[in-house]
Amino acid sequence: MIMILAIALIMMMVGLIIGLLLKGIDRKIAAYFQSRIGPPLLQPVYDIIKLMYKQTIIPVTAVRWLFSSAPVIALASSALLLLYISMPYVFYIIGIDTTLQGDLIVVLYCILIPSIAMVTGAFSSGSPYAAIGAQREMVILMSIELPIAVVIISVAWHAADSMADPFAISSLFEYPLWHNAGAFGVLGGILLFFAMVLVLPAEMSKVPFDQAEAETELAEGISVEYSGKLLAFILLTDAFKALALSMLVVILFFPYTLSQLFGISFQMYGHTLTPFVEIVFLLFKIIVIYSFGITFIRVVMARLKISQVARFFLFAITSISIIGLILIMLDPKMRII
Repeated sequence: MIMILAIALIMMMVGLIIGLLLKGIDRKIAAYFQSRIGPPLLQPVYDIIKLMYKQTIIPVTAVRWLFSSAPVIALASSALLLLYISMPYVFYIIGIDTTLQGDLIVVLYCILIPSIAMVTGAFSSGSPYAAIGAQREMVILMSIELPIAVVIISVAWHAADSMADPFAISSLFEYPLWHNAGAFGVLGGILLFFAMVLVLPAEMSKVPFDQAEAETELAEGISVEYSGKLLAFILLTDAFKALALSMLVVILFFPYTLSQLFGISFQMYGHTLTPFVEIVFLLFKIIVIYSFGITFIRVVMARLKISQVARFFLFAITSISIIGLILIMLDPKMRII
């Protein structure tokens, strides 16, 4: 138990660093696409350090305890979300035997907590810009939860014939979505992956789904009144959540390790390097998913209207995910009834 807690603490610190580096990589790739140099790779780290030394100002009109506690709750819940998603998978790829399994239904609910905390903090600030941003955030949340739920149900449905608990995160490692998939199953998986990738920038409030912040319209909207350490907590929340959601996509669709794909192990001077290589491969998959799902989309698209976002996810993306579920159910190689 003590070893697990120690590993969890180490993973949280490493996850924080990787999450901030992901934001730096995002900026660098976006700068490359726009033919500019861009900020340093470690600029997100510098921003956090700078904000930690800045004064925290709480508006006179704010509900102080609610305004101050919202970023703390968001940060804690996003860090726990990352641990809950990543620990079963990391233990699996490095070969640690544990009873930690995780649950996709719990993940579905935990994804909401940071956003709900920030919405609460925005409403308690007393700022009209923050209130508008919070209203938009709630609209986006209600629009994207259904596609996420359909994707999770689809993946669990596929594993239901082989695993005792198809909603366990650990079941996805042993029975990935593409296992025994026929033509319908592959097509359904592609549609589900497409839907989940489009949900990523909406969950992270990135262009074209950044209506809750929209700095050109609402001056950062939902976080407009935050400063100092509280603003640093919001940026750290974004880093944790970005890494957690990218890892969730990897686990749902690409949980394969190099050992599974090629049946090889890595050794040097009689010592196994397989766990280290598998961790590096995991980070590579996360960077690819983040770059494609967030960076590329925000570079090539402009911000949509909030009404367009609601229709896009409630009708188009939800329909795509439901079609993906139906195709998986119709695949004779995946059928359990």
